[in-house]
Amino acid sequence: MADPAIHVLTGPTAVGKTEAALTWAERHDAEILSCDSVCVYRGMDIGSAKPTAAQQARVRHHGLDLVAPTERFSVVQFVTMARTAIAEAHARGKRILVTGGSGFYLAAFFGPVSDDLPIGEAVIDTVRTLQARGPEAMLAELRALEGAALPDWLDINNPIRVAKALERRLASGRPLAELREEFLQRRGPFADHPVTVELMERPDPELRHRIAARTAEMLNGGLIEEAERLLSLNLDPELASARAVGYRAIMDWIGGGRQVALEGLAERINLDTWALVRKQRKWFRRLDLNVN
Repeated sequence: MADPAIHVLTGPTAVGKTEAALTWAERHDAEILSCDSVCVYRGMDIGSAKPTAAQQARVRHHGLDLVAPTERFSVVQFVTMARTAIAEAHARGKRILVTGGSGFYLAAFFGPVSDDLPIGEAVIDTVRTLQARGPEAMLAELRALEGAALPDWLDINNPIRVAKALERRLASGRPLAELREEFLQRRGPFADHPVTVELMERPDPELRHRIAARTAEMLNGGLIEEAERLLSLNLDPELASARAVGYRAIMDWIGGGRQVALEGLAERINLDTWALVRKQRKWFRRLDLNVN
């Protein structure tokens, strides 16, 4: 049998993907594969805008509640999960709809996202030692190894990306540009699947209004209590769960003695969410998803 087609529905956070995905899936007898890096965590339901139990009852979902917030979940794990979900849906005679706005996961459907470069324990320990000293220590080591300006495509404000780049630079002994060029020649994990894509967007004023309304609804619906439970887990600050939009702001607010009024907390969350929107749009441009 031919590899099943994959339909991707994406767009920035709060644009309305969840209901649009449910409607499309019901109309086309499809199952939904979540492409959201926060929805993989159990107990992070409100702040991730995870589909509710009622919504999940309408259409079978994959990629939700996979790991505890204390665990890491890599793009390699995502790809493995997605391959299984797609094969199982296909075996049931169902189409598959990928929906979400996490750029690194989304990229897996359009090209390579990981390599097979072995990273030894000694390298991992070295990078962890530098991580403990802060992002600037990692960047300084990386700049010393490169002997030149760091490439524009490396997000130096993302400590996880910097750590991964440093690991590969140390493990291979080769320049980042050379490693990247070799990486880009690889086939993507879903290269054999026909992929169609729809990008949802809204005008900025409308999207800002939707973000503010959603933030208010989340705060009234138990988001603070979810963040309190996360805080009790003493999460590694580099974990995606610890840095997730909304949760991070509330954990900082709690740690600061809740001195800011709820209106100020909501504004912080709105600003962080809009920063996420800008980041997501950069991913959409990078993946050339300029379609309607």
